[in-house]
Amino acid sequence: MLNESGQYAECISIASNSTTKATKSKLDIAIDKAQEKLLSLQDKDGFWVFELEADCTIPSEYIMMMHYLDDINEELQAKLANYIRTRQSEEGHYPLFAGGEGDISCSIKAYYALKMAGDLIDAPHMQKLRAYILDQGGAAKANVFTRIALATFEQLPWRGVPYIPVEIMLLPKWFPFHLDKVSYWSRTVMVPLFIICTYKAKAINPHNISIRELFLIDPDKEKQYFPKRTFLNKCFLALDKFGRMTRPFISKKMHKSATDKADAWITERLNGEDGLGGIFPAMVNSYEALILLGYPKDHEHVITARKAIDKLLVINKDDAYCQPCLSPIWDTGLAAMALQEADKHRNCQSLTKAYDWFKTKQLSDEPGDWRIAKPEIDGGGWAFQFENPHYPDVDDTALVAFVMADADLPGLEESIHRATRWVVGMQSKNGGYGAFDVDNTNYYLDEIPFADHGALLDPPTADVSGRCAMLLAKAAQNHAEYLPALERTINYIREEQEQDGSWFGRWGTNYIYGTWSVLIGLEQTDIEKTDPLFTKAASYLKSVQREDGGWGEDNKSYYDIKKYAGKYHFSTSFQTAWAVIGLIAAGEVSSPEVKAGIDFILREQQADGVWNDECFTAPGFPKVFYLKYHGYDKFFPLWALARYRNELKK
Repeated sequence: MLNESGQYAECISIASNSTTKATKSKLDIAIDKAQEKLLSLQDKDGFWVFELEADCTIPSEYIMMMHYLDDINEELQAKLANYIRTRQSEEGHYPLFAGGEGDISCSIKAYYALKMAGDLIDAPHMQKLRAYILDQGGAAKANVFTRIALATFEQLPWRGVPYIPVEIMLLPKWFPFHLDKVSYWSRTVMVPLFIICTYKAKAINPHNISIRELFLIDPDKEKQYFPKRTFLNKCFLALDKFGRMTRPFISKKMHKSATDKADAWITERLNGEDGLGGIFPAMVNSYEALILLGYPKDHEHVITARKAIDKLLVINKDDAYCQPCLSPIWDTGLAAMALQEADKHRNCQSLTKAYDWFKTKQLSDEPGDWRIAKPEIDGGGWAFQFENPHYPDVDDTALVAFVMADADLPGLEESIHRATRWVVGMQSKNGGYGAFDVDNTNYYLDEIPFADHGALLDPPTADVSGRCAMLLAKAAQNHAEYLPALERTINYIREEQEQDGSWFGRWGTNYIYGTWSVLIGLEQTDIEKTDPLFTKAASYLKSVQREDGGWGEDNKSYYDIKKYAGKYHFSTSFQTAWAVIGLIAAGEVSSPEVKAGIDFILREQQADGVWNDECFTAPGFPKVFYLKYHGYDKFFPLWALARYRNELKK
């Protein structure tokens, strides 16, 4: 198809006519090495996808799922258990990210999974882990999701979990709680849980593995499963108690209607072999809920749901883990951005393949939950995963549409403007952008008993809004109809800037990420570089540069801003790249700070052309769930080096 269109031939011609210096600089050599390595990792279909790693909760849950169903793959279980063992901290606990504090819920699931895999409770690593859990108050202090899992294994009573009956499906929209009022990830996780909790799912647990030794008192006598926090929280707990009392009065007809509605909701969104919501917790919950509803194990929906889960596995020679989801759209957009910066003409063929693949993944008139709030706008977004049509991602859409607009390649205009119109339509009232939903700001819902994780909502954030500003400014160069939305976004960004000049990073760690995300967006606008938006942000980035010339920020900054914001005990290549690109966007290419950052990136490059950052790079949900994008140290440093070289040439 591409040869017929002449695009590949044009790319080859352009590349062959480009001149190359007889003697390359160290910077050029580093860029070439990184570029060639990244190109070699492109799939034949045009995309890039890198591993996405989380903490030990998910591999532990995979083992628990096998025991829940009595479907145990012993070889896989052994590899998953080996992965879990090697991630235990020296103190005995399990953190949510490398170097983090212990997390009781993750530690409980890891303990249970290892015990299921055959580890003896008097083994040293199990003794240390148990001591940590008991010191934290025991398994009764686990979060809601962990307590639900323990209830299905009959380790604690069902009264120890929130009352989330399937009849929630019948609540009217005016009711204080409604599915439409929470984020996409909350909806996809909760609806299957309505089934699991209402029907009081019971694990097969073939080896009858128990963890009663993790409770300080008998779990049946425990009374503190729901500590009271605020007045509003106490009100919701009272409603929880009232709901349990009125349960016997729900008619069979109402119960069946609610169950049927939940069933239909799940099956409509099963999303083939990419799974409900494209995320592991929703996939596992839906898989178990379908079986609980009576679907036979050989039913198409059940088989497909299990395949979706298993596609997330990363199986190595000695260990294995399960990814929380797949990230091809995000990875491909960022890889394309880096390659475009490195050499737009030389990489034309590879980029054209990527954009042709993007066009096959762009959404149009498919059903989507976002249409509930915005039924009047046409589709045009991209998801985060290979397939997830009900839940396109605003952040990914802004990135992909921008990099297409910046490519100067034919045949992309229609995709760019379909995406831009969709992004404009997804703007929240305050001018900012959430990741998936519009005006998802019902903050009172964070006080319901189910929401102890604090990640129920998807409000607008500065980092996503920065990328949307980047697209809107680029597209508005020839389409003035995007300017009002851009102006509202800039006003939102201005309001969100911190006193020190930074911006909070919701989807990347943390203030370095947020500040970089906003600066590359503002760079596309006509705002003067003397504006405090730029000058204060640049001053902030300079203030947190480390002595080695690099930048690094710990996920602990989500817990203690004053102590950890912009700071880490070592520099990372990708965070250094963010800071360098951000400073260049602010007009600081000639500053000594940028030069020092570039020198750090050059020093840290490996022989194979890429970098090796052994740390978690982003929050899935701050204070709850963190991620390591294995692609970040492959495209961000390349992008920074290329951007620096190109700006110096100007």
